[in-house]
Parts: sequence; C-alpha cells; structure tokens
Amino acid sequence: MSLPNLDMDALRSLVAIQRLGGLARAAERVGRSPSAISQQMRKLEAQLGEPLFRKQGRRVALTEAGDRVHAYARRILELNDEAVHAVRGAAIEGTVRFGLPGDFAESWLPAALGQFRKAYPAVRVDVLVEPNRRLLERLDHGELDLVLAMNQGARADAEHLAMLPMSWIGPKGTGKLVRPDRVLDLALYQPPCFFRQAGTAALDRAGIAWRPAFVTASLHSLWAGVAAGLGITVRTAADLPSTLMRLGQQHGLPPLPGVELCLHTAPGAPSAALTRLRQAVMEQAQLHLGRMARKGSGPGDR
Repeated sequence: MSLPNLDMDALRSLVAIQRLGGLARAAERVGRSPSAISQQMRKLEAQLGEPLFRKQGRRVALTEAGDRVHAYARRILELNDEAVHAVRGAAIEGTVRFGLPGDFAESWLPAALGQFRKAYPAVRVDVLVEPNRRLLERLDHGELDLVLAMNQGARADAEHLAMLPMSWIGPKGTGKLVRPDRVLDLALYQPPCFFRQAGTAALDRAGIAWRPAFVTASLHSLWAGVAAGLGITVRTAADLPSTLMRLGQQHGLPPLPGVELCLHTAPGAPSAALTRLRQAVMEQAQLHLGRMARKGSGPGDR
C-alpha cells in the first residue's frame, strides 16, 4: 500500500497554528487566507484518517494525533529549511556584529543564532552581550551592526518587535509582602536602570516604603539575591530560575507598565549577511516573544 505524500505547505501551516493559537494568526503568518488554511487541514486529516484539532474555548487545540503529526512536521520542516539554506546560504558571506542584553543570551536567541549559522555557514556573527544602554552607544559609534534593545522605541532606527509586561519577582513561596510597619527590601540593578526606575516609581505612587537592600550589575547575582530572600526585583518573567516566582497585587504590590523591545540596525545600506540575520532575529523574536507577551511574561533587560 502506497502512503500519501504530506504537503509541506500544509505542515508549515499546522506548525503555525500550534505556535500562534489559531487559524487567523497562522494564516497571516504563512500568507494565506483562513479558508485556505482550513482546507489544508481538512486535506491533512483526510490523508491521515484522524482529526488533528479540537475546540478549546475560542481557540483550537491539537488532538493526540495532531500532537504526533506536529512533532514530525517540525522535524520535516527543519530538514527542508536546512537543505534550502545550505544551498542558498553558501553564497552569502561576511561578518555581522550583533549586540544583545544578557537576558536573551540564555533563552531562545542562542538557538536561533545556531540555526542561522547552519543556514549561512560563510557568515561570521560576532555576538556581544552588554547592558542595553552600552549596546546602543556602540551602535551609534559604529562598533555594532545590529542591536536588540529595550525601551528605546523613540529612536529613529527602532523597529518594534514586542511589548512585554514587567513583573515583580520574588522567591518561591512568597506571601503578602506589603505592611504598614514594614519597609520593602528591593534587589536592584545599579542605576541607570529602566526596571529599577519603573518599580520604585510604582511603589512611590502607591505610598509603599522601600529600600535598595541588594544592588548589583549582574543578572546572575540579581537572581541569586532574590532567591536568597535579600529583596524582590522588577523584571520580565520568562526563563525564571525554578527558585523564583512572579508576584503581583495578591502580594500587596502595585501594577507595572510594559516595556517595548526593538531591533536597531546601523545606518547605511545593509549587507546581504546583515539583512538575513536581521530577518532571522525578527522572525524568531516575534514568534517567541509574541507568545510570551500573550502569556504575560517575557525576557527582560535593563
């Protein structure tokens, strides 16, 4: 018995539906109409003889069969894209100097850069991890070609990627923190720091007394200080250490604003290598950070 050849475009649509949580968003991502996506899924279901989706409120969710197909679809698409990039990418070469904040250096971005390197083996990507403000200084001085940064949406070179919510962060098991007779201990980055400013301003508006009990310039030491109970902090909440948790109004804390994430490109005509890296970072950022923003968390920076 001959087996059906699954349509690559339909598999790509299936992966998009799972990532984005619905047909409409997936249709926009893959450049098709929702009705065309629905038709693709019906054809897949007919080929496989199993329903792939079930209703979950206003969204759609994968069935058990859909989960299995989705896992294979990702592998098939990765091999397909790797083959295409291996041929096309061999003709693109050069060096791109890319700057990013420390938070992104430990989450989804290294994997994205690894995929880019496989796709474009002749492109050298020099990565620099530094604080937000220093990265933009280097971009302005011609020392970097591409920068991922927060809270600089007013710059002329800023390209919006996502609006991420800020969160209060404390040790696991934290109870109510704010009491009239108690000064709130904070773990903070050294100034200037956007998260520090936003957190302390929110406390001041709420009339909550606070003090900088633990001050550092390192993200690792910040997390360690919070985990040790030396103070709570303000960040975005993706990829938190397992010892930490998000805090909020149930702990007596005031709400916090969001923070804008943008991609900044050096002035002048970009090289082919820079154009491809910029596109790859944008796609991966919008995919991962858009999902984090919808869940109410995302990577942070100072």
